[in-house]
Amino acid sequence: MRQTIAFLFLFAVTLSASARDSTDHWFEVRSQHFVVLTDTNEKQARHLATQFERMRSVFHLLMPAASDSAGSPIIVLALKDKKDFQALEPEAYLAKGQLDLAGLFLRAPDKNYILLRLDAQGEHPFSTVYHEYTHYMMRNASEWIPLWLNEGLAEFCQNTDIQEKEVLLGQASQDDILYLRQNRLLPLATLLKVDQTSPYYHEEQKGSVFYAESWALTHYIEVTDRQKGTNRIADYANLLIKKEDPVVAAQQAFGDLNQLQKSLNSYIAQGQFMMFKMNTVVAVDESTFQSRAIPTSDADAIRADVLVYNDRLKDAQVLIDSTLRDDPKNALAHETMGYLKVREGDQQAARKWYGEAVKLDSQSYLAHYYYATMSMETPETAQDPEIESSLRTCIKLNPGFAPAYDALAMHYSTDPAKTSEAHMLNIQAILLEPDNLNYRLNAAAVFMRAQRYDDAIHVLQAAIHVAKTPEQVAAVQGRIDQIEQFQASVAHSHEANSEAAAQTAGVTVIDTRTMTIKSSDGRQFAIKPNTSSEGPKYPTEAPNGPHHTARGILRNVQCSYPSILTLKVDPADKAPAILLYRNDFSQIEFTVTNFTPKSDINPCTDIQGLKAKVEYAEVSDKSIAGQIISIELSK
Repeated sequence: MRQTIAFLFLFAVTLSASARDSTDHWFEVRSQHFVVLTDTNEKQARHLATQFERMRSVFHLLMPAASDSAGSPIIVLALKDKKDFQALEPEAYLAKGQLDLAGLFLRAPDKNYILLRLDAQGEHPFSTVYHEYTHYMMRNASEWIPLWLNEGLAEFCQNTDIQEKEVLLGQASQDDILYLRQNRLLPLATLLKVDQTSPYYHEEQKGSVFYAESWALTHYIEVTDRQKGTNRIADYANLLIKKEDPVVAAQQAFGDLNQLQKSLNSYIAQGQFMMFKMNTVVAVDESTFQSRAIPTSDADAIRADVLVYNDRLKDAQVLIDSTLRDDPKNALAHETMGYLKVREGDQQAARKWYGEAVKLDSQSYLAHYYYATMSMETPETAQDPEIESSLRTCIKLNPGFAPAYDALAMHYSTDPAKTSEAHMLNIQAILLEPDNLNYRLNAAAVFMRAQRYDDAIHVLQAAIHVAKTPEQVAAVQGRIDQIEQFQASVAHSHEANSEAAAQTAGVTVIDTRTMTIKSSDGRQFAIKPNTSSEGPKYPTEAPNGPHHTARGILRNVQCSYPSILTLKVDPADKAPAILLYRNDFSQIEFTVTNFTPKSDINPCTDIQGLKAKVEYAEVSDKSIAGQIISIELSK
C-alpha cells in the first residue's frame, strides 16, 4: 500500500517541472517481462516489446520497491486493425454509440492481457501502451481507487516520451483540451462517483467527457501540488483506503468542490500546460528477446481465453472447438475449456478439462490449482494422489500463489502424520497474504484436527487483529470460545472416565453436571451426561487413521455414556449406510450451511434427518466405519 501511495505523489519527490504483412502467421516475441503476440510481423512485435520494457523501467525508477508477479505474465495482443480488435473486445463496446477503443487492459487470475489496435494513430503512437501499463501498475489499488483517479493517472502517463537521455511525462493532450473547451464539464460530485456501470464510462460522448475531465483534474492537482509543495492526491488516497466516501474524501483533501470546479475551468482555458522531466537513460537489451512464428492454433487458443474473460462465451466456444479439431493436444485450449465450464457452472466438466490439461503438461499454475481443488471437493476423488502432485506443480510454477499453499495444507490436514508440514504450508500462505483471514482460520482448523487446541487458539488470537469488520471479529472470537469449550469438555470427559472406573471398582458416583457445547456458528446446546455405568462400546483411540468424507442423510442418531454420539450416514446413491461414532462428541466440529437454526442445536435430538457432509477417521474396530471429525449440516 505504501508503494501505491508513493506513486501518487512521486511527482513532488522525484521529478522537476518542465505496409501490412501477410496474416498467414502469428509472431511472438518474449522479452524479460512481456510476451507480445501480433498478427502483423516480427519487427512490429520486437518494437512493442522494447516500448513495454522501457515503460517498465521508467515505472520502476519511480517506484523502486514495486515488483511484478512471476506467475502472472503480461501478454500483449497487438492486432493489426479495428476488425481484429473488435473480434476480442467486450460486447459492451460493440454497440452503436460506444467508445471506439484503441486498447484494453484485462486482468485475469493467472495472467494479464493488454489488447492493442496497431492502426490507431495519433500524436503519441504508444499512448495506449503506456495507458494500459499504468493500469497494470495500479492493480493493487483496485479495491479503493475511484475510476476517475485510475483513469486520470493513466491518461496523465499515456503521453510519455521516452527519449535517449530523458523522459517527459504528463504532456497535455491537445485533443482533450479542445474537447473540454467545447463541451460542458461534468460536475465534480458526479465525476468523483463514476464507476464501471455508469453511462459516463461507456457511452462515446459522455465517456469522452469523463476521460478528458479525469485527465484534466489529475493534471491540475499534480502540477499545483508540485508548485505548492503539497501532496493532496496522497491525502485523498489515504482517506479512500480508510473507506471514506469519494466525495467526502475529496472535500477534505482538495477543499471546497465548487471552488475546485472554478479553478479547473480556468486551468483548462489557459494557454500553456506544464509537463514533468526526468533526466535518465532507459536502455533495453534487445539481444535477449526470443522471437518465433507460432501456429494459428496456439494464437486461437489465446484469443479464445481472452473471449472467455470478456464474457463472450459463445464466441470462445466456437474458437476452442476449432482449435481442438486442428490440435487435439493443445493444453491451453483444454485450460480455456475448463474455465469456460466454470463460468457455465458445470464443475464436473471443468474438472475433466483441467485434468486433461494437466496430463498434457500444462504450464498454467491455475489449471493445476483448479484441478486439485475441484478434486478435493468431490468425495470420490478427495484422496487422489494427483491432488498433491498438482498443488506441488502449481507452487513450482508460481511460488507466490498463496491459495495453493493453503489448499495443500488443508489436504495434508486429513493425515495426522503431516500436521507439521500442513502447518508450514499455512505459514507460507499467511506470509504471502497476511491480510487474508481465511488462511488463519484454516491454520487453526489444522491444529484443531490434530487436537492441538492451545496452538489453534494462539493462531486465532492473532487473526482477530486481521479481521476488518465487527462480524469477522465476532466469528473469530466464536471459534476461540468453541475451542476453549472443547478443552473444558475434554477435561470433563476425562473426569467422567475416572469416575466410571471408580464405579466399576465398587464406588458409586452420581454425575449431575451439564455440558455446554458451542457450534462453529456461535450457537450453544446442552446435554446432561448419562449416569449409566456402561462404558464406551467402540475404541477410545485418537482419530489418527486415514480420513474420509461421507455425504447423505443422518439416521439412527443416538447419545449414550456420558457424551458418546453414534449415527448412520445414508448416502443418496443408495450405497450401504455408514456407521460412525465419537466417544466425546464435544470434539466434533459442527458447522451449518444454507440455513439458520431457529434455536440451539442438540446433536442428540436435532440432527436426525438432516443432510450432512461428515468427515471421519478409520479405527481399529472394523465393525464400525470410524470416528467422526466434523459434521457440516444442511437442508
